[in-house]
Amino acid sequence: MNTIQRIAKNMTVLFIARIASMLFGFFYVMYTARYLGPANYGILSFALALSGIFGVIANFGLDPLTVREVARDKSLARKYLANGIVLKLIFGSLTFLIVFSVVNLLGYPEITRKVVYIITLSTIIAGISNLFNDIYQAFERMEFMSAGQVLQSALSLVFAITAIKLGLNVVYFAMIYLIVNLIVLGYHVVITTWKFLKPRIEVDLSFWKGVVREAWPFALTSVLVSIYYWMDSVMLSYMKGNEIVGWYNAAYRIVLVALVVPQIYVVSIFPNLSRYYISKKEGFDEVSRRSLKYMLILSMFISTLVTISAKEIVLLIYGADYLPSASALRVLIWTIVFAFQNSVFYHVISSMNQQKIVSKISAIGALVNLLLNLLLIPEYSFLGAGVATLITEAVITLGMAIFIVKTEREALFHFKTVLAVLTSNLLSAILLIALMNWRMLDTHVNYLPSIFKASIGFGAFYLVLLIIFKVVDKEDLQLIRQVFAK
Repeated sequence: MNTIQRIAKNMTVLFIARIASMLFGFFYVMYTARYLGPANYGILSFALALSGIFGVIANFGLDPLTVREVARDKSLARKYLANGIVLKLIFGSLTFLIVFSVVNLLGYPEITRKVVYIITLSTIIAGISNLFNDIYQAFERMEFMSAGQVLQSALSLVFAITAIKLGLNVVYFAMIYLIVNLIVLGYHVVITTWKFLKPRIEVDLSFWKGVVREAWPFALTSVLVSIYYWMDSVMLSYMKGNEIVGWYNAAYRIVLVALVVPQIYVVSIFPNLSRYYISKKEGFDEVSRRSLKYMLILSMFISTLVTISAKEIVLLIYGADYLPSASALRVLIWTIVFAFQNSVFYHVISSMNQQKIVSKISAIGALVNLLLNLLLIPEYSFLGAGVATLITEAVITLGMAIFIVKTEREALFHFKTVLAVLTSNLLSAILLIALMNWRMLDTHVNYLPSIFKASIGFGAFYLVLLIIFKVVDKEDLQLIRQVFAK
């Protein structure tokens, strides 16, 4: 199996698993948000946001470092897993103490504090599970990671339906995260013991020293990224209340679903990028260049589709109580155009052992996001938070692109390619608007089939234009054939 087919196999496995997980997750979010209502869903979202900011401390950048080093030398797997478990437990304890102090100092009510404590514990458990996923990724055995993702989303849905049937409150919905993550951790221990190595705990202080020295830029980057991903929800909770947080996060959840696309892709290419950078420079440049092109094409397609059909999407998933979320969604969805590129830039720079640069750029992004949120949220509420996130992503994208151009002495993007993609997307968007307006003339229209049919026409026309403008070239078509080759 050649490199392209191996990447394709891993992407296919991850894609199928993510589709299944997204299907379960779609119903989980829909049932949970509708049952809890905007205010209680806002409490749960706040807890997830707060643990998202401080939970990265528990991981301390160990995940990308483990993947990179084990991908280069498989014999290090046992060492990184054994010591990583202990390190994550130590940093996890520190995380819990920080979160405990924050929610008490800010004077949140008891029910909110309980939800935050439970979600934080679940985040720590999930961080330990990620170490096992790192091993799967480094060995390019994504099927085990995929099975864990499907198990997690399926269990979440089952427990959520049970909680709804029993009429339980938001605290019990927080318990779902903890219980599910414990079960998934058990799954990873069994699979790793069976297929790879026997997990154990090890305290090697000299190894810790080297790991911490290499991992801290990853950790700092993760903290900074988490700040500009989640700080808006925390600030909205404190300034505007739970209902506003519920509306904003309803839109944000849809954006996070879209971000699954680059996550699947970069998980598949990162081990190869790490190897290519030290052994095959032409392969490194080619994978990087084509990856950025694919991410631009897909992100423009998704952003345009969601913008035009935002109201219908919100009504379909959440119902009329969340209709204000449509405005936030139209702003937030455009962040993925930059986020898709950033996911590739991040892994390209990390493969170059330049993670400190990412930390510096992320620090600028976090500062920009914090200042913009302070400026925009008081006046424009959740729409201001969305604009702050969009500008932040743009700033980070620009910073990473400038660094790569200076380092590699060449642009991974060509202006003609970008212009052709934008032109194709604009012409296709006109067709999509016409299709959506035509379908919505029927007052009894079913939103899901209408969005689906319109998106097929939009996507087909978009692809034809990309081929006409030679954005999708012979090499791309050949790659597609190799993907599906046996």
